[in-house]
Amino acid sequence: MIWEPKSAASHLMGGEGLTSCRRVGGFSVTGCGGTSTTMTFSHAFLAVGVAAMLAGTPAWAVDLSIVSGDTGDGIKVLREILDRYEKDSGNKVGIVVMPASGTDQFGQYRLWLAAGNSDIDVYQTDVIWAPQLASQLVDLTAATKDIVAEHFPSIIQSQTVDGKLVALPIFTDAPALYYRKDLLDKYGAKVPATWKELADTAKLVMDKERAAGNRDIWGFVFQGNAYEGLTCDALEWVMSNGGGQIIEPDGTISVNNSQAAAVLDMVKGWVGTIAPPGVLAYQEEESRGVWQTGNAVFMRNWPYAYALGNGEGSPIKGKFDVAPLPAGTGEGARPVGALGGWNLAVSKYSKHPDAAIELIKFIASPAMQKYRTLKTSNLPTIQALYDDADIARQQPIVPRWKQIFLDAVPRPSAATRIKYNEASSQFWNAVHNTLSGDGTAADDLADLEAMLTKLKGRGW
Repeated sequence: MIWEPKSAASHLMGGEGLTSCRRVGGFSVTGCGGTSTTMTFSHAFLAVGVAAMLAGTPAWAVDLSIVSGDTGDGIKVLREILDRYEKDSGNKVGIVVMPASGTDQFGQYRLWLAAGNSDIDVYQTDVIWAPQLASQLVDLTAATKDIVAEHFPSIIQSQTVDGKLVALPIFTDAPALYYRKDLLDKYGAKVPATWKELADTAKLVMDKERAAGNRDIWGFVFQGNAYEGLTCDALEWVMSNGGGQIIEPDGTISVNNSQAAAVLDMVKGWVGTIAPPGVLAYQEEESRGVWQTGNAVFMRNWPYAYALGNGEGSPIKGKFDVAPLPAGTGEGARPVGALGGWNLAVSKYSKHPDAAIELIKFIASPAMQKYRTLKTSNLPTIQALYDDADIARQQPIVPRWKQIFLDAVPRPSAATRIKYNEASSQFWNAVHNTLSGDGTAADDLADLEAMLTKLKGRGW
């Protein structure tokens, strides 16, 4: 895949393109060599603890690089945080901009790490990647022993492999159901508690709006492309319908069951009816594009879309709210959201590991997590920030989202360890086949079970 990072950065930043100063493995490094504008921080909290965090930084300036792919304004806000770090430390940090797809990022990360690439110092990593990349990342245990207690213990544990902390959390993620409050109120509809209620309400509102002349509106958008995002969506559908966790914590392959098949057949019926046919190619940003232009009644997405939807100039500003994702109707049905989140890891091959560690501690600090949350509505991993008055006032959704995050379920990366990426790929492809009409859910899940059994071999 050929990635054009400069144009993508321009898109993400609303046209404020970043100047490239070098390339790493075909990807442009942006914002280094003093090409970015230093951000002015007006909140007094941002100064607190900065000197202490940077006390261990080497006395000589170094050039560092961080690789990141993100949605919405993620790259823009990261650049603003790095501008602050550069001003305080004297070091320079370039961003290697990646595609937003975690699947594409992970594939490139593995290539760079396998080659012992020393051009990348810091990797932004998904919560599920720690077991697969741990052997090529720096052990952060000693360097972070004085700060890990600030974070949710479960998140720290997810980034700990064989007793070593290999990545430091910067924000967590749990999806929710976005809904157009104005349209539900207009037609006297309630927020759906089950997937059937969602489908019925989506069709009701969509049909009435189209009859009134709103021909572009759809009932529901989600992430239907064949990538890691579909694993998240489909895990939610299956587990919420009592169909298990795909692969259970003890390693048992559980996905081939009637409740899983029933819910996937139900979702297949949404495509082209309440969801646009193109949803099978949607990732997060494509879903948000339809939603934020006012052309969807419901959307499944992560917290970042909340701040963007309420941004200046958004057609849906003030017209929507969020709720937990619906439940299915099978035995053991309950609302389920897939646990997400992003972290920072230092490459074993970095030429400046000490400076890189200080950099990630700065980005993950309470002050910078607060800044990110205020700008993007990303969920902090530091517990105290959920009680922060500024966050409650400017991003009131964040305290409300805490329970959704606490109830989120992990993907089966701990059970499958280094085989997770292949297991997930087999799952999302099987689901995509079903949604595309290539076989029934029962047949596709039976084939999936056989493939997963072969992959497991004598054990994960």
